[in-house]
Formats: sequence, C-alpha cells, structure tokens
Amino acid sequence: MSPPAPPSNERPIDRLLSIMARLRDPDGGCAWDLEQTFATIAPYTVEEAYEVADAIERGDLGDLREELGDLLLQVVFHSRMAQEQGAFAFDDVADAISEKMIRRHPHVFGEDEQRTSAEQTRAWEVIKAQERAKKGKNNSLLDDVPVGLPALTRAVKLTARAARVGFDWPDVSFVLDKLREETAELEHEIAAGRDVARMRDELGDILFVCANLARKLDLEPEDALRSTNAKFARRFQFIEAELAKRGKRADQSDLAEMDALWDAAKLAEKA
Repeated sequence: MSPPAPPSNERPIDRLLSIMARLRDPDGGCAWDLEQTFATIAPYTVEEAYEVADAIERGDLGDLREELGDLLLQVVFHSRMAQEQGAFAFDDVADAISEKMIRRHPHVFGEDEQRTSAEQTRAWEVIKAQERAKKGKNNSLLDDVPVGLPALTRAVKLTARAARVGFDWPDVSFVLDKLREETAELEHEIAAGRDVARMRDELGDILFVCANLARKLDLEPEDALRSTNAKFARRFQFIEAELAKRGKRADQSDLAEMDALWDAAKLAEKA
C-alpha cells in the first residue's frame, strides 16, 4: 500500500518539495519522473514560461496562477535532480537568487542613494559586468547572452549589448534602410536560382534587422509575432467557420474564396 500524499496543512512549498521527492523516489515513485534528466525536462521549462506569458497577455489571472505553479514545478524538478547528484538543492537556488537581488539593489538594501528606473537599469548592467568578471567571463560583452534563447530575443539582447559601447544605428530610419537592403539581397538570391544556404543567410539577416527594428522602437519582437500569430489564427478560424456554413472544409475551397473571407474577417474585426 502506498503511503499517503503529503498533508495539505504543510507549508505549500514544503508540500511541493515532498511531492517531487516522492515522485523521484526509486522505491515507489513515478516511472516517468524517474526517467527524466535536465535535458529532457528543459523543453517543458521553456514551454511553461511561454504559457505564463500567454496568460499575462490574455489578462487571465486564474490561468496565470496555474501557469506560475507549473513553472515553479519545473524549478523544483531541476532542483530535485541536482540534489540527488549532490550538486545543490531548492534552498540553495532560493538563497542564490536572494543574494543576487540584494547585491543588485544596493540602493534598497544598502547605503547607495535612491535611483530612478533608468539609473537602476544602468547600475544593474554595471553590477552584472562585475559579476561576469569575477567568474572569468569578461572576454566579451556578449559572453553571457544565452545561446538557448529564442532567436529573435537573443538578437535583441546581442545588439543591445553592442549598443552600449556605441555599435548601433543612430536612429530607426537607418534600420529601415538596412531592412530594404537586406530584402533586396534576398530577392536577388531567389532570382539567382534558389541556393538554399544563401537564402537562409539572407533571410536570417532580414530577421536580425527586424529584431533591431523592434529594439529601436522599444518593442518586444516575440510579443509582436505572438500577436500576429494570434491574429492569423483568429482570421483563419473565421474562414473555416464561414466555409462550414457553406457546407465546405478549407481543403474544398480555393484561394480566391478564402482570400475574400480573409478580407471579411478583417472587416469584422474593424467593426
């Protein structure tokens, strides 16, 4: 007979830690949980972070509470696996971030003068640079921009780092000029015979410039693209619904009919 679940009157974080310990227990734990590694869990961690962002964008606080719980579970899962290897435990993770937040806010927890938001942003980056230097990661401004970030987000962070030392376009008009230049180069490669590698490079250049454009406009490119993805899905689902009223599926329609319904979806949204 299995032991009972951790009691609900436990401190919530202690209860969650106990649940994870049980799931990972070789004696009676969950086979799936026991098979997992840092590498296999990592994609779920990223996915849960996006689901948190989605709940925020929808303004759904009920979903946000649930998604934050899912994200917290990821932290607990990774911490448990590290603890089993004798590397660190959840408390070490919490202690480390607490120390970092205190260290990076000397105007709140120390004797520095109060700062404006802009001043704190600049000071934060100075402190981070000092931390990188102590870790021996001071060879490049770009050293600790994670490779695993979404590509558009990483492009913004890379160029923001370079901009700190003056390697940046003066204003947005220069970025738009560069976007037109890169688009022309892709058109040239397409016309030249569709060399896949060269087209990939030119398309990458366009996306990189778009990330720069978002940065110069103080917009998040991932947010902008998520919004457009949602708009596309909404309008395409309108097309499917209208076709269903006509007794059709999308694969039984044609481009002209679907294009007309797309325009109708745009008009409906404006109305």
